[in-house]
Amino acid sequence: MTEPSPPEFIGFAHRLADRAGAIALEHFRAPLDVERKGDRSPVTIADRSAEEALRAMVAETYPGHGVVGEEFGPYQPDAEFVWVFDPIDGTRAFVSGNPQFGNLLALLQGGVPVLGVINMPAQQERWLGARGRGVQHRDPSGARPVQVRACPRLEQAIFRTHVLVLNEPEVFRRVHGSVGDTLFGGDCFAFAQIASGWLDIVIDAGLGTFDYLPLVNVVEEAGGRITDWLGAPLSLESEGRVLAVGDPALLAQAVDLLAA
Repeated sequence: MTEPSPPEFIGFAHRLADRAGAIALEHFRAPLDVERKGDRSPVTIADRSAEEALRAMVAETYPGHGVVGEEFGPYQPDAEFVWVFDPIDGTRAFVSGNPQFGNLLALLQGGVPVLGVINMPAQQERWLGARGRGVQHRDPSGARPVQVRACPRLEQAIFRTHVLVLNEPEVFRRVHGSVGDTLFGGDCFAFAQIASGWLDIVIDAGLGTFDYLPLVNVVEEAGGRITDWLGAPLSLESEGRVLAVGDPALLAQAVDLLAA
């Protein structure tokens, strides 16, 4: 496996995030036609326009790279380098005027995530994690490295979930009864909160490849862990049950709780 050129790919990832964020903000809190996909999840012109723009940028700059996105079919998915896009994560928030939606992107090398971005354009915040280079958080005041916080005990942890209470109500009740506090919603922002040391555990289910792969380097390069519910690394083949913790000491406790 050839080591990627981090400065080159990091700069390109920022340009991708800038473009996706600009397109999303053009349509945010404006009249929108909302369609429903087969799974009843919403999609808008903003989702599709953003992904089309990102795909065009990859094709122009790195024609040998592949793309896997939420809105359109995979392109060269067996390439050594593959970009993964969720053009708007949290479309329900987006169409309801809630600023906690994001643009997600990842770069895989040989199927392994080596770079990830959580971009929150309405909040003017961005987290970028690159393998071996930590995580940078950007906001209007500047850019700074971030790290998870220490919280080794489950009963002291702040837990956040998006769909667990609907998809896995028994699991939700078990986790809710074991942690210090529970918050709801947040989509990709919850994982950024872990990276910045503001939150301790996120557990969700039913996520797509484009939902979870961009999160991997943001969480892990900040010192946390993100796995499936069995504690295994996330990959293109993972089923979408995702567990993220800030303090690595929480991982085994959370896995045991999910298996109970």
